[in-house]
Amino acid sequence: MTRLFLIRHGEPEAAWGGAVDDPGLSEAGRAQAADAAVALAGRGPLAIVSSPMRRCRETAVPYERQTSSSAFVEQRVSEVVAPAGIADRRAWLRENFPWDAGLARRHWRDVDPALLAWRDSVVGWALDLKEDTAVFSHFIAINALASVAMRSEETIVCVPGYASITEFDVRDGTLELVRLGDSMVQGEVR
Repeated sequence: MTRLFLIRHGEPEAAWGGAVDDPGLSEAGRAQAADAAVALAGRGPLAIVSSPMRRCRETAVPYERQTSSSAFVEQRVSEVVAPAGIADRRAWLRENFPWDAGLARRHWRDVDPALLAWRDSVVGWALDLKEDTAVFSHFIAINALASVAMRSEETIVCVPGYASITEFDVRDGTLELVRLGDSMVQGEVR
């Protein structure tokens, strides 16, 4: 059995969908990253993997320092990429991943085949891991794994807060949810 700890990045210094494509962490985000490192401390030796996005790399830094090791940067746990030609990425994300309470849920069977292939790539990568791993990633990637682990067709099954830690087990070729991380609070999408 392999245990995965999926850590959502800390609060970014700029809102997503804005003028900055790859923001780093805000001051609050840096404090959240430090708290996540402390929470991971008792989990035993973990491999470290990070999305290439700056906010994830910066969220991983306190844990890297604490363990005197470096994260392997893995593109498959990065942000979901909108198709070419999408002018409003924010609207595209809301259409495919409606996270606000009360909005109609979207199902994986109804998304574009390229988006489904992205999800399958993330899941396939996770299922191939052979050692317990801390993965610094994103809201949608965590939901991609959680939906499979929960046997749900919905694209959004949880709302992980900044620097929250969601735990999965990989056992006999399946992904099992151990524990959802803390949920985000209203207005926390940045």
